[in-house]
Amino acid sequence: MAYRNGTYVAFHANGTNIPGKSDIDYYNLMKAWTAKTDDEFTMNNSHDKAAAVRDSSKKATLRASLLERLRNSKNMVLIIGETTALDDDWVPFEIEKAVDIYKLPIIAAYTATGKPIRNPSALQAFWPSALTIRINNGTANIIHIPFKKVALMDAISQFSHKALPLGRGLGIYSDEAYVGFGIEG
Repeated sequence: MAYRNGTYVAFHANGTNIPGKSDIDYYNLMKAWTAKTDDEFTMNNSHDKAAAVRDSSKKATLRASLLERLRNSKNMVLIIGETTALDDDWVPFEIEKAVDIYKLPIIAAYTATGKPIRNPSALQAFWPSALTIRINNGTANIIHIPFKKVALMDAISQFSHKALPLGRGLGIYSDEAYVGFGIEG
């Protein structure tokens, strides 16, 4: 049995690791927040727990590594940017395995808005089909938040495979929670 204490972060790399060209920038920002010691943001990064895999690795090797990382995770942060819905490779695979096999809650963090998310369905155009399918069939447990440090910190600490968000795929924070986070809108 795997020790499931990590946070798995999924994002659309858009075929590049060049800064400014994909959502890898947001993942790197989360890693930088974790590395800083002058605030409370912490994340036990599941990607640090498995052997590194180069982009040139065979697909089967990468797949096995991703599955190992998911198996050791308590939740998944899905960074949702402008191109996430276009991903037809790794993000759909990660969502499918996270929800269908490992029963991970998804923290859907939207980069396009800094405001409270009150109607996740209005953001459906940003969802990859694997996410839409699992929301529609009721198998995904998701909290939808803006990509904001304080909201991410709360969701990562609160939700796990043992403590799922409410809302069967369309979970949101209350207005009071957003006030507490200092996120207005």
